[in-house]
Amino acid sequence: MSVDHLISPFRDKRIILALSNAIKKLASKLTKKLVIMEVCGGHTHSLMKYGLLDLMPNNLEFVHGPGCPVCVMPRARLDEAYELATIKDSIVLSLGDMMRVPGSYGSLIQAREKGLDARFLYSPMQALEIAKENPHKKVIYIAIGFETTTPMSASVLLNAKKEKLKNLFFHINHILVPPSVSAILKDPACQINALLAPSHVSVISGAQIYAPLVDRFKLPIIVSGFEPVDILESVLMLIKQALNKEAKLEIQYKRAVSYGGNTKAQALVNACMEVREDFEWRGLGNIKHSALKLKEAFASYDAEKVFKECLSHKTSKENKACKCGEILKGI
Repeated sequence: MSVDHLISPFRDKRIILALSNAIKKLASKLTKKLVIMEVCGGHTHSLMKYGLLDLMPNNLEFVHGPGCPVCVMPRARLDEAYELATIKDSIVLSLGDMMRVPGSYGSLIQAREKGLDARFLYSPMQALEIAKENPHKKVIYIAIGFETTTPMSASVLLNAKKEKLKNLFFHINHILVPPSVSAILKDPACQINALLAPSHVSVISGAQIYAPLVDRFKLPIIVSGFEPVDILESVLMLIKQALNKEAKLEIQYKRAVSYGGNTKAQALVNACMEVREDFEWRGLGNIKHSALKLKEAFASYDAEKVFKECLSHKTSKENKACKCGEILKGI
């Protein structure tokens, strides 16, 4: 069934141009440049795909945020995924984008080329079937993503426990948006003074997770959808706040996002995961309380504990030429 009729209004050329003109007119009243971080990679993709940056005035600048979980994963975590693949009788599973990112040893794709059993999944739920089909193998799921994908990993884990699967393990790399954004904003060199907040993350966690950022950093935050009209309307909302010298949290993407979020999905996560003390991010270093881990009650499923002796637990040594941190901060 076609869904074009649902999407086409948000890609309507006339509406896009009208919003662009409204943005230019209103932005001409700004007394200083508005530096907007679009936190999510989905927004970055839309900005590029639809040429939206060409429709913006010169006094609006966009900074691409840490919204790709694979991109901000440090080399040490990538190395652990590879090390898990070298364990005898193991099958390492991950979503496709994680397979191609190289660590010190290479990528999981390269591990597979060397004969190791590393597979990509279309859905995390496939991990259950693979574990059942291979009862004598150690099936290890490299779980990665922001708040958006965490409930899926939690669901797989809870189902594994319910079905008493003893050969399925989880290497948890689920990270959190607010602590990473906070780490960027508190840098004295940071120029960002407005945020486009992620939409899919917000569907799960709710817009509520950004309220502390507004309170602490006194900047406007708009939870925006991904379509061109969504983004342009959100930018217009940011400009209006800037002109009114306001710092508020607003939801543009009201057709999918609420303030409280998906409480059922949140309950799944809370049932089996808790916040880590700290976690390393590529380009940003260690950030306190910025990632999740399995609760002690699920220790028998925790790959970091079960296969502790097989992991090097080394500190990441990124390429000295890496400018990820500077780019994320807009400096």
